[in-house]
Amino acid sequence: QVQLVESGGGLVQAGGSLRLSCAASGRTFSRYPMSWFRQAPGKEREFVASISSSSSSTYYSDSVRGRFTISRDNAKNTVYLQMNSLKPEETAIYYCALRGGGAYDDQRSYAYWGQGTQVTVSS
Repeated sequence: QVQLVESGGGLVQAGGSLRLSCAASGRTFSRYPMSWFRQAPGKEREFVASISSSSSSTYYSDSVRGRFTISRDNAKNTVYLQMNSLKPEETAIYYCALRGGGAYDDQRSYAYWGQGTQVTVSS
């Protein structure tokens, strides 16, 4: 069993930055790819970024590539999402998730999800 707890959300002005963290319980964290998704009000949850177990590979949605950076510290069982140049339309609940297998941008690939952290970007 794995538990994921996100933190670091909050209110930020457009153009600002936030760093999200996701702490995982369990000793198997380092074996699995991790990702971030987000769900804006009234919209479907969407893929944001993914990182392989060893950090050798990262993937981003087109909308965040170049502004967001995903990273992880396996010694701390934590995955991060550095978000720069935030836009009001990126106001959403941000979720981290642990991928068991399958495509990184397919939500069905994810076995465990956190409860989410709210990010609000004001204009």
